[in-house]
Amino acid sequence: MRQALGLFLVIVAALLGADRWLGYGAAYEIGYGALALMGAMIAATFLWLWYERTTPLALGMAFSWAGAASVMGWWWVFNLLDRPRVMVGSEVLFAFLSLYFVGAILHFSVMQRSLGLHGLMFAIPLLGATLLSAAIHMLF
Repeated sequence: MRQALGLFLVIVAALLGADRWLGYGAAYEIGYGALALMGAMIAATFLWLWYERTTPLALGMAFSWAGAASVMGWWWVFNLLDRPRVMVGSEVLFAFLSLYFVGAILHFSVMQRSLGLHGLMFAIPLLGATLLSAAIHMLF
């Protein structure tokens, strides 16, 4: 835990340093782009781990990281290209969000089995999160 916290502080310092040295926009774009690219590499690694049948969470992790990389990559490119019209309101983003949703569903399914639960119990947190998000959207 200490190493992870130390690493977190180093990365925060690096991003704040990039902000001061290069400006907020450049620091944001470099950080976001690097994270999107790392996410794609992590997704590929988990896909390989799933193929090798090393862990039941591997497929969920592959979908989650592919979704994360795709969504981050979308917003990274969107900002790099100065919000091009073709990307504004594009349904392609929904395909990327769907990858993320599948990853979440697979995770909750594995967690359900780990807890000895059966049926569609794993859908309760998914439905709850979706309903809460919809309620917050309606409020704002």
